[in-house]
Amino acid sequence: MTAQIEKREIGNLVLENIPDIPEALNERLTHYHNTRDAHLVDWLNKGGGLLISTRFGESAQLHIVETPGATRQQATFFSEPVFSASVCPAPGANGFLFAKDVGGNENYQLYYFNLDSGHYHMLTDGVSKHGSGLWNRQGTAIVYNSTKGNHIDHGLYLYSFGEVPGERLVFEGEGYWYPIDWSPNGRELTVINYRSINESFLYRLDIYSGEASPVHARPNVACRGGFWNADGTEIFYASDEFSECRQLIRYCPEDGRKEVVAAGLPWEVEAMRFSPGGQHLAFVLNDNGISRLYFLDVASGEYKPFTGLPDGIISSLHWRPDGKQLGITIDTPHAPADVYTVNLQDSTACRWTYSEVGGLDSRLFIKPSLIHYPSFDFVGSKRRTIPAFYFKPTKGKGPFPVLIYIHGGPESQYRPGFSPIIQYYLNELGIAVIAPNVRGSSGYGKNFLKLDNGYKREDSVRDIGKLLDWVEAQPELDHSRVAVMGGSYGGYMVLSSMAHFNNRLRCGIDIVGISNFVTFLKNTKSYRRNLRRVEYGDERDPRMRRHLERISPTANAHKITRPMLIVQGLNDPRVPASEAEQMLHAIRKNGGEAWYLLAKDEGHGFRKKSNRDYYNKAVILFLQRYLL
Repeated sequence: MTAQIEKREIGNLVLENIPDIPEALNERLTHYHNTRDAHLVDWLNKGGGLLISTRFGESAQLHIVETPGATRQQATFFSEPVFSASVCPAPGANGFLFAKDVGGNENYQLYYFNLDSGHYHMLTDGVSKHGSGLWNRQGTAIVYNSTKGNHIDHGLYLYSFGEVPGERLVFEGEGYWYPIDWSPNGRELTVINYRSINESFLYRLDIYSGEASPVHARPNVACRGGFWNADGTEIFYASDEFSECRQLIRYCPEDGRKEVVAAGLPWEVEAMRFSPGGQHLAFVLNDNGISRLYFLDVASGEYKPFTGLPDGIISSLHWRPDGKQLGITIDTPHAPADVYTVNLQDSTACRWTYSEVGGLDSRLFIKPSLIHYPSFDFVGSKRRTIPAFYFKPTKGKGPFPVLIYIHGGPESQYRPGFSPIIQYYLNELGIAVIAPNVRGSSGYGKNFLKLDNGYKREDSVRDIGKLLDWVEAQPELDHSRVAVMGGSYGGYMVLSSMAHFNNRLRCGIDIVGISNFVTFLKNTKSYRRNLRRVEYGDERDPRMRRHLERISPTANAHKITRPMLIVQGLNDPRVPASEAEQMLHAIRKNGGEAWYLLAKDEGHGFRKKSNRDYYNKAVILFLQRYLL
């Protein structure tokens, strides 16, 4: 018997069975909704200031910060968020390249913004999906990947800025290709053919002949980066060819010689950038979700860590054009992301932005602890453990209700950055939050990454079952009040956990989640389909198709009797809205309780402030009613 549906609309939001939001919830949550963060985009070509991304209105826009702590001057004023940007390095130029889409459809278009005039114009076709764009060292041309050829494969295109600006195709290949770095002479590019999280090939591409020469093309090996040194005689990249985790590799094109750099460091390399003169290489390691910044002296091969930065996630590495400072973004669990610069000469760090926390007392923000809980299988003679970040409320003695937050990907990793809404759950609702990195998560080596592929898919769900066992053994946690929440692949994990552990969970929140692997693979955008088949399995194979249908949440919806909140963006190119709708229908057909929130101007997640604010209110109201 299908449950009754109460449907209404608020702006671009479609609501089904969601009650009115109490005014008391609106008032207190306003403080948390008015935190903001700042992310480094690039160094400006004039004046030594920074271009950053932050949000003052509805969506994240670009701003200029001229000196540390200076007022942010807004440069772009779009209703849609700006996706990425990079400053033109040409001498005397004063502008930047940027990308944005419409309504979250991810068909990013590239634009050039002239800071002198305040005018901008589109460079791309207005229809296809485009990459961010990579300037050559002279600032006279960019290269980017695009699906404009057949809307499936990513070709590489060169756009020249000159008396007669224009675009030409420089490489046409099958699958997903993207550029990494220009050679110093401007004739070659390093490009990656990404096949899966476990396999990617690095090439040198001659932009005139279109010939691609392999740097690294070994099957079943992951590769990231690919940056030329100052004179073009070496290329540095990260690979797990010789180890469990990605190491820093030094490659000589002349004789094909490879050398592992900083072999003594046990963590995974996640980012790197050469200084403009090539003397130093900054690289970042992932130490159990925390970033560690190192600097390599290229000539001597010596490396050392940079200390004195807050523990968190480091991203957006950009060197100042004179090579004296490195700009970075640091995101910590107890403070919003902000922009810092690092000075190699005196080993000091300088904070450039001071993001607001909505009038809240930041001293009350709670840091998580890293735990490891036992799972169901063994590594040799020892039981496998699963890492998780555990946020425990500081008010009250418990036992606390629990929210299990499951990341997406699945080739991703929960990392302890700042989340104002998690702080609300902790400080205002008294809910403990546990964010596990179940098998298949990145950051823990290539073998851990493969543990959920294909027919092993439900082993990651079993990891959630063992987490429920761990919760039950903790006296400060209330195992009778546990909810699960997650987005994208994490949404699948929520739905599958609700089916497998229905009697152990109070409720679930599925955000843009996969509900049926076969229909997902059929309806996801064509340029993503083959990449997803590598991870989930090829539905064209009859045996795999039967497996995918058997484990899909739509086939197990009859097992879910606890309330669900399902959240979706109408324009989602990754997990189409049909995935949410068919799950809603299956749950309601069995008489289950399901709230539904659909945003008509969003895609894979909510990026506009008004939509995200309402989404947070709906989640909190749902948790108050069904968990607390």
